[in-house]
Amino acid sequence: MVEDWSADAEQLADLLVASEDIKAFLDGLAVLGASVLSRVTDARIECAVTLERRKRISTIGGSSDTAMVLDRIEQTLGEGPCVEALTRDRPVLLEDSLSSPQWSEYCHALSAAGMRSTLGVPMELEQGASAVLNFFAPRPHSFSSRAVESALTFTGVAGKALRLAVRITVLNENAADLDAAMTNRSVIDTACGVIISQNRCTPQEAFDILRKASNDRNQKLHDLARILVAGVPAHQQAHET
Repeated sequence: MVEDWSADAEQLADLLVASEDIKAFLDGLAVLGASVLSRVTDARIECAVTLERRKRISTIGGSSDTAMVLDRIEQTLGEGPCVEALTRDRPVLLEDSLSSPQWSEYCHALSAAGMRSTLGVPMELEQGASAVLNFFAPRPHSFSSRAVESALTFTGVAGKALRLAVRITVLNENAADLDAAMTNRSVIDTACGVIISQNRCTPQEAFDILRKASNDRNQKLHDLARILVAGVPAHQQAHET
């Protein structure tokens, strides 16, 4: 029987609209993933998702605290099905943490948390990003071929929503970076105005003075500019800018 994924796709779309940030979306995605695999396996499945983006700290979402802790442990150890799935770009299954010859430290942590089998499934993204879903089951051999197929199908559907979520996040971050840059430029210009007024120098000379002071104090240029501007009365700043 062909499974109908329309309801799950609709939930992902609703989640995309409702989530305030990428972390909230990842948490919701993991909850939905856990629900889907629980439905297929007729067992309690937990899920975590790790999103990695260039020059950004990894973001982890989960259906439970346990799922997120296990995912963090795996990322810290640098070994396990999730890490291998991301590295090799293919699903990786751990049938039983008590009998597996691989990943001894990770398997010990997994067993201690009451989980016996895991399934790592990579997600196809863009924008210099990569992600992987990690499914956890309390029983060994929980992920049948049908469960793995369902996990792959869900990951394909979820990947489309996550790609859009990453695009939106990148656009928001770029806008925030631009706002910050404009704010920094404004305070630096104001500080240069103060220096011009105090030293009767040219704008370039004022900027050179500010930059030298920044280097001498090992302090960021815009931070030093804020300190300088904060020490000048508002009416004087208005006159000098």
